[in-house]
This record gives sequence, C-alpha cells and structure tokens, in this order.
Amino acid sequence: MNSNREELCTAPALPAEMREDHQGYSWARSVIGQSGGSVYRLHGKPGAPELYLKHGSGAVADAIVDEMVRLRWLASYIPVPTVRKFIYAKEEAWLLMTALPGETAYQVLEARPADRVAVVDALAGFLRRVHAIPVSECPFNNDHTYRLGVARRRIDNGLVDEDDFDAEREGWTAQQVWQSLMERLPVTPDPVVTHGDFSLDNLVIGDGVVTGCIDVGRAGTGNRYQDLAILWNCLGEFGSTLQDRLLMTYGVTEVDKNSLQFHLMLDELF
Repeated sequence: MNSNREELCTAPALPAEMREDHQGYSWARSVIGQSGGSVYRLHGKPGAPELYLKHGSGAVADAIVDEMVRLRWLASYIPVPTVRKFIYAKEEAWLLMTALPGETAYQVLEARPADRVAVVDALAGFLRRVHAIPVSECPFNNDHTYRLGVARRRIDNGLVDEDDFDAEREGWTAQQVWQSLMERLPVTPDPVVTHGDFSLDNLVIGDGVVTGCIDVGRAGTGNRYQDLAILWNCLGEFGSTLQDRLLMTYGVTEVDKNSLQFHLMLDELF
C-alpha cells in the first residue's frame, strides 16, 4: 500500500449483486483524485487478482457510466482495466474492474530517477498508439468545442477549483482563464482519438513498459494536444529535459504553442 495515496478501510455497503465479488479481499480507499466519488482497491485474496471499485451518485455516477462504456470500447485497441461488473440503480453507479499490473508512471519517475528517460519514451510510444486508433471508429466526442461548453457550465455553477490552478495562473479567477481561452481561439484542428486526461497518475508501468491506462471517462475524438499538454505539464515536476524528450519522442517537430497553452488552460477548468 502507498500510505500517502490510500488508507485501509472496511468494505462499504454494496448492492446485493456485488457482495459475493468481494469475499476474501482486504480493502483500501484512495485519498486522491476522487472528484466526489469513492475509489477502492481490493487486494490480498490468495489466488485472486487485485480489483478496483468506483462508486458515486448523481453527476459522479454519470461520469462512472462514461468510463464504463469507454473501457468496453477501448479494450479492442489498447490495454485498459476489464469491467468485471457494473450496476446503476437509484442514481448510484458501481464499477468493478481488474487492476493493471505495475505502478503509476508518477510512482516510477519519483522512485527511480535512472529510469526516467526510458519511462518517458515508453509513454510517448503509448500515446502514439492511442492517437493511432481510427477516428472514424470512435463513437465519443471530446473536442475543444464540446469541452468549452462543459467548462462554461462548470464556471457558471461554481464548480471550478480556483485554488488548484497551475503556478502560472495562481491567483486567477475561472473567468480570467475563460477569457484567456477565448483570446487563443481558433485552435488548429488536429483530430485524433484522445485519452482526455493523459496524466502520470493515469498511466501504469510494469517491467519498463506501459501496461495500460486508467480513468478513461473523457476519452473521445479531440486535438492531440489535449493529451500532449497534460502529460507535458505533469513532466514539468521532473524537469524541462523530460518535457522536451516527450515531444521529440512522440514526433513533434514544431510545437504548436497556441494549442499547447490553450489545452493547458482548458484543463484548469476541470
């Protein structure tokens, strides 16, 4: 267990259809990135795989539905958790999934500095694989026009965490971010199938290779800089050399600085 990312707990109240699925497991609850829902790791059952359970109600339940349908679609193209069971009832959703083998990319970069270049190369290769999925076969839209509409509703409903903005926008209001976004339009079209939240915490590394990605609820057709910007920003914690390495290894010969900054600011509103 990573003590600063999860805490041991007992099993929550579960729907009757799921009670047999957790017998014999120990439980740990994630303390990061829950967005109003709950994420549990089921572990320690002899001869049984680790599992993850997501639970939420209302808008969180809708997001879990989004993730479930995308997991089932993406499984034909890239490694993602397998949906073991899904239940939606009375505006509550429960999603039980297999765990991917390995550690998050963030954990590997933090713990093993000597492996950082190799990890970034592996992440860039995996991102090319995601972006190579045929756009014509993707039933989900996540382009910047759609995301701007969602972002505007989040601003109007007071849902944007202005205390969590990047250092470059510390002290800004959500409306100031919005205005800066408007000033950067139009964005050069560059449609690919995107993960939508391609962060170091959502990519899993095992034995030096990417074993898959998680938290795919925003996957859909969009600009490739949606993914590049988020991963590039995450790598900033480990130095600009790795940021440059990502772009070079991915195959960016000339950075579209407007698209990069636009998608960095757009992500602030989510």
